[in-house]
Amino acid sequence: MIADTSYNITWMNSEACRLLTEVAPLYGIDDCEEFIGKNMDIFHKVPEHQRKMMNELKDVHRARINIRGEFVTDIVVTPILNEESRIDGYIIMLMDVTTQAEEQERAKKMIKELSIPMLHVWDRTIALPLIGQFDKTRSDQLVATVLTECANKSIEYVLVDLSGITEFENQIRYQIQMMTDSLNLIGTSCILVGISPKLAMSIVQLESGTPTFSSAYSGLQYIMEKQNEY
Repeated sequence: MIADTSYNITWMNSEACRLLTEVAPLYGIDDCEEFIGKNMDIFHKVPEHQRKMMNELKDVHRARINIRGEFVTDIVVTPILNEESRIDGYIIMLMDVTTQAEEQERAKKMIKELSIPMLHVWDRTIALPLIGQFDKTRSDQLVATVLTECANKSIEYVLVDLSGITEFENQIRYQIQMMTDSLNLIGTSCILVGISPKLAMSIVQLESGTPTFSSAYSGLQYIMEKQNEY
C-alpha cells in the first residue's frame, strides 16, 4: 500500500486488497477498495504514538501488529523521501502471519505443558517427575497446574519423583512445601520418592512431615496400603 503524509491510504495492490478484504468486516467495510482514502489511524489504538513514529521515520520500520484480536500481521513501513530528504509518503507492506502466530502460541503452550509432566499411575494417583531448574515462574505454574488437575479429577495422592533433582535448593524446598500445604487443603496427600542419601540430608528441613521413600515402587506400595485401609 501507499499512504500520503497525512497517513491516508492512496493505493494498494491486489495482495493488500486480498488481506484487507478479510479485515474489512471488522471495520464495517464491505469492499477492500473502500480503504482507499481512509486514514491509517483506524488501525491503531493510540494514533498519536504511531503518527509521532512515522514523522520521525528515517529508515525502514518493522513491527508485528494485532488487528482487532482477529489477525496478526507483520508490517514494514518504508518512508518515500524526496531530494531534500523530506518524507513525501509511505510504502506499507502487510504480511498475514496469523497462522504462524497461532502455531507459535500452540508450540509455547505445548512446551509449557510438557515441562510439567503428570502421569496417572494408579487409582486417584498421579506421578509428578521434577526435572531441571525451577525458578519462581515455573514453580508457581507447577503448583497451579497440579492443584487444578487434582481438584478436577479427585486425585488423592501425588507421587513427587525427585530422582531428577541433584540438589534440594531453597526454591525447590519452598515449592515442595507450598505444593504440599496447598494439596492438603483440597484433601490430596503428597508423597516424595526418588530420595538419594545426599538429597535426604536437605529434605529434613521440610516442615510438613511428608512421607518420603527412596523409590517410586515403595511410594506406590504405601499408597496402595493406605487405599486398602478404607
